[in-house]
Amino acid sequence: MQILAINPGSTSTKIAVYEDEKPILLRTIRHSAEELKKFEDVIFEFPFRKQLVMDELNRNDIPLQFDAVIGRGGLVKPIAGGTYEINQTMLDDTHSGIAMHNHACNLGCLIAYDIAKEIPGCRSFIADPGVVDELNDYARISGSPLMNRICIWHALNQRAIAKRFAREIGRHYNDMNLIICHLGGGISVAAHDHGRAVDANNALDGEGPFSPERAGSLPAADLIRLCFSGKYTEAQLLKRVAGQAGITAHLGSNDMRVIEKRIAEGDEHAKLIVDAMIYHVAKNIVAEGAVLCGNIDAILLTGGLARSEYIITNLRRRIDFLAPVYCYPGEDEMEALAMNALDVLRGRQEAKVYV
Repeated sequence: MQILAINPGSTSTKIAVYEDEKPILLRTIRHSAEELKKFEDVIFEFPFRKQLVMDELNRNDIPLQFDAVIGRGGLVKPIAGGTYEINQTMLDDTHSGIAMHNHACNLGCLIAYDIAKEIPGCRSFIADPGVVDELNDYARISGSPLMNRICIWHALNQRAIAKRFAREIGRHYNDMNLIICHLGGGISVAAHDHGRAVDANNALDGEGPFSPERAGSLPAADLIRLCFSGKYTEAQLLKRVAGQAGITAHLGSNDMRVIEKRIAEGDEHAKLIVDAMIYHVAKNIVAEGAVLCGNIDAILLTGGLARSEYIITNLRRRIDFLAPVYCYPGEDEMEALAMNALDVLRGRQEAKVYV
């Protein structure tokens, strides 16, 4: 089986070609701010990014002979976890901006579908998008009936890491209770109860710990006053919540390697801000222990920031009393996408229908 996986991010487009379980091409195509600024909206980047994918395949002499093309899922309607065949309803919802979030992940299904339709017999999928919603009833309720809690989280990587951990210890993901924290530009923390993420934060623009690019939970009344202060437009304030927030807002950079160098050189303010982020991440991880009633098999740390010895060492110090802590730096998203498609093609799982 030949599978093409496509994962658009804010500054890159990752592609992978798999022959059954074997990767035969892994590429990250970087996009400069200069390249992307000419597009008024992320959705308009579609032809540009698709052509880059096609060019990369041509450059590596890989013909369009795929059995499936699978893209990173976008921010559409909340859905259960799993692999979904791309249909017109999903395409329409992606174009309509139904989730009111502009993110490059929305391009995943569009590019996958467009490439697959050019290949006879080729199917197109997404898997475990960020809007996977398996929350328990308590988790949905906020302190105001005007708004419910929603989750936007790193579902694809969290679930891939959970299954990898389960294989390594000879158990099944569906038989365990896990707390998983993805540490990246955004930070998501979820409680996995026997294969369901029953509690997770809105890591894009709503709650949880602050991160290199996101503000996380904010004092609600102060935020309301800021909205009516006349100092900022709606678009500017949204950027202050996601994009130009968190570490970036405090320290002027989202590059943690640069910031850790500043700390090593004696920058006490940078140390305070990073230590505060670690503190709030730890609080959120430990809070998920209450969701699982203290019955926790392991805590898994993953994402790009999990490569930082400074962050992981100081985070472990605050959380390892709760359960054994395991670290999986980086992410397994490309392999996870390809293997989900392969499972459907081989009949090991059934593709779900997006409605």
